[in-house]
Amino acid sequence: MGNCCAGSGDAEPEAAADPSTRRAGASVQAGGASPSSAPAQNKPPAAIGPVLGRPMEDVRSIYTVGKELGRGQFGITSLCTHKATGQKFACKTIAKRKLSTKEDVEDVRREVQIMYHLAGQPNIVELKGAYEDKQSVHLVMELCAGGELFDRIIAKGKYTERAAAALLRTIVEIIHTCHSLGVIHRDLKPENFLLLSKEEDAPLKATDFGLSVFYKQGEVFKDIVGSAYYIAPEVLKRNYGPEADIWSVGVIVYILLCGVPPFWAESEHGIFNSILRGQIDFSSDPWPRISPGAKDLVRKMLNSDPKKRISAYDVLNHPWIKEDGEAPDTPLDNAVMNRLKQFKAMNQFKKAALRVIAGCLSEEEIRGLKEMFKSMDSDNSGTITVDELRKGLGKQGTKLTEAEVEQLMEAADADGSGTIDYEEFITATMHMNRMDREEHLYTAFQYFDKDNSGYISKEELEQALREKGLLDGRDMNEIVSEVDADNDGRIDYSEFVAMMRKGAPEGANPKKRRDVML
Repeated sequence: MGNCCAGSGDAEPEAAADPSTRRAGASVQAGGASPSSAPAQNKPPAAIGPVLGRPMEDVRSIYTVGKELGRGQFGITSLCTHKATGQKFACKTIAKRKLSTKEDVEDVRREVQIMYHLAGQPNIVELKGAYEDKQSVHLVMELCAGGELFDRIIAKGKYTERAAAALLRTIVEIIHTCHSLGVIHRDLKPENFLLLSKEEDAPLKATDFGLSVFYKQGEVFKDIVGSAYYIAPEVLKRNYGPEADIWSVGVIVYILLCGVPPFWAESEHGIFNSILRGQIDFSSDPWPRISPGAKDLVRKMLNSDPKKRISAYDVLNHPWIKEDGEAPDTPLDNAVMNRLKQFKAMNQFKKAALRVIAGCLSEEEIRGLKEMFKSMDSDNSGTITVDELRKGLGKQGTKLTEAEVEQLMEAADADGSGTIDYEEFITATMHMNRMDREEHLYTAFQYFDKDNSGYISKEELEQALREKGLLDGRDMNEIVSEVDADNDGRIDYSEFVAMMRKGAPEGANPKKRRDVML
């Protein structure tokens, strides 16, 4: 941790190419001037930055900052090029105006400290330098040009338990390293594992330590942080330690093996309730074809009692994950890939719009949908199968063709599990019944069109998703481009309606998914 307080000149490219960064570091130590400086060359010392606590400097004097690569709650990540060497890096820029509390400032300071602390570990993104100017803090990191882990998995098309075990081994080794160095990540999810390059054997890199903390043995944390699907139950109970990271990795493994999260609901509150219930589905397809060893490890990683949960060390020694272990080399069904794509590309924009429309409906309308769900769920399992849906709709006297029943199932089964839970049912039946009502669609469109221009801009979409608690770190440009048919960089009403009335996401094969799941 010694160099976490040093100047950004610690990073080799900066130090070699720009002697001024060394001077900045020396001036702090020597009280404002380098000992070797002639009096005529003395300059007033740079102002101390309130976030990093050292002289402010301009990242653009060393790097050329280029196109945007991604966007999160606090920061924008851009491609940047070292001016002297031409080497390419990623630059995460955090606007200081967004750091509204002392805790926010401390989080950024701690992120820099932790990244320096973990420097040199082969599977952790390397921090090359940290800079602060009047407006922002800039973290220059190695560039992971291979993209997100899940994109690679989907692109490969076939995925075996053995390959999943190999990936898990690397991920758990990273966590074991962090824990042994006294760091809890606290935001482990597939999006935070990147590949260094597009090469087949590119190393995996853990990234985004913005929520990470240092910890001492026995220390207990109480703040609820992380991404909804991956949060451990003890985090929700505000009493947790490093075991919470193992839970998050257990969720990742479950998704790797079947394509959907183990704890699902339409709202964050519903997801949390599902996590606290802790009931894991090993009966839906493809779990009957997955090895007992895989299921045993997932169960141990998703043990709701952190004291009984398997440790990182013991995960690495589990028979299923060991290099000479028993992970079978049988490809998982391609339909799982389609599910994985659906989960990965879940349209937060559409979900936010559906929530707005749900708010337009009367309590009476919603109550009817609740009763319909209860009557269809004949075995009181909390989920509806397509057979229960078909029979239930018949009992209700609803006249739908077989194609319409299948369309409803496809629309409702947002997580691709083969069944419909309560939140999915309410959203989908409301969707089926209300999409033809222009006033609902227009009300939803107006919610996003904050300035009443007749268009939804990227910034307006980001604001609306934040308001609905659905900002998940996905690049706004990517979301807009999926809907923006005429490529003008914004969404008009007709494009919005087309998105709302569209069925399954592009690239999915609904018939194949149904065939496999049923």
